[in-house]
Amino acid sequence: MPENKIGSSPSDGVEEKTYIPMWLLAELTYACPVQCPYCSNPLQISANRKQELTTDQWIDVLRQARKLGAVQLGFSGGEPLVRTDLLQLLEEAKSLGFYTNLITSAIGLDADKIAAFKEAGLGHIQISFQGSNRESNEKFGGTDSFDQKMAMTKEVIRQKLPLGLNFVLHRHNLHQVGEFLETAEQLGAEFVELANTQYYGWAKHNQQGLLPSKKQLEDAERVTNEFRSRHKGTMDVFFVAPDYYDDRPKKCSNGWATTFINVTPEGDVLPCHAAKIIPGVEFPNVKQQNLGDIWCSSDLFNKYRGTDWMVEPCASCPEKEIDLGGCRCQALMLTGDAANADPVCSLSPYHEEVTAITDQAQNEFDPDEPAPLLFRNMKNAKQFNTDQS
Repeated sequence: MPENKIGSSPSDGVEEKTYIPMWLLAELTYACPVQCPYCSNPLQISANRKQELTTDQWIDVLRQARKLGAVQLGFSGGEPLVRTDLLQLLEEAKSLGFYTNLITSAIGLDADKIAAFKEAGLGHIQISFQGSNRESNEKFGGTDSFDQKMAMTKEVIRQKLPLGLNFVLHRHNLHQVGEFLETAEQLGAEFVELANTQYYGWAKHNQQGLLPSKKQLEDAERVTNEFRSRHKGTMDVFFVAPDYYDDRPKKCSNGWATTFINVTPEGDVLPCHAAKIIPGVEFPNVKQQNLGDIWCSSDLFNKYRGTDWMVEPCASCPEKEIDLGGCRCQALMLTGDAANADPVCSLSPYHEEVTAITDQAQNEFDPDEPAPLLFRNMKNAKQFNTDQS
């Protein structure tokens, strides 16, 4: 993705880049009927829904973000369908000119809601699966929701709403990639994301039980490529490898505070969904600050923006403008300092932290091996409490 600069202005003889937050992720709630062990939400999240932004506050956030230049809007959670005001927020997003995407487990979805969401201007819906069959979906999602997901996928296609399917991959289901793809093909999906787990939040806590071996990863990529070769042009398939098996880091959200803005259910504003783990900074909140001031002037958003903050070897690396130093949260989790070179990079002095982790995952996988995982299990996870006072 190219840099989304809206211009530059001189400051003390130094040219500053000004960026647009083109992509807004609105995490409407952390309440969720599923309890995935790879959930990217924080380990410590509030179960008190009274702290969530109200409808009017969310509408104000959308208006501020659109004024800043945001054009793409994702509604996620938790499970965004828990919010009874989702239709109203979609209507507001349409009036503002957003392209909207709903990221959902499909639990709580029905044909009438799909029709209403489409009428309200929803541009795309993404349904997540936790397994390729009823048994594995329940095992890794904690709910008997497979039939509901299948039915709603078919209904979305029937109503001709653009659809993407998301299969989160890990050690215990990576061997099901072929089944995932066959399921997507049978359903008639146009877009499939095979997203290997990235290790933040609950996934980091469950890292030892989730990280696949390199052979598992290679086998899954081979199956995916074979499927692609047989189905050219009929279905887009994206295979997202886990960072730990790369030797060069990826840009953090296309570059820290250059493209992406995340608003949590309680109104905290983040440059990436995992940034709450960064120590020593205040997390700005839309209840106290204007979104534009947060984006342009807050310490958090400027802390790792650009390249001036870099230490060696990143500071003198000829590729620093390509990856912008990689992931700050990953650097923090693995080295104790968010300013260090992302350990995924083979040039990082901390690369051995990653290889030590991947080395432990190389034992041969047995589909019957136990999965000692900690599942997210909020008190209200299965209640669908929809109060928003």
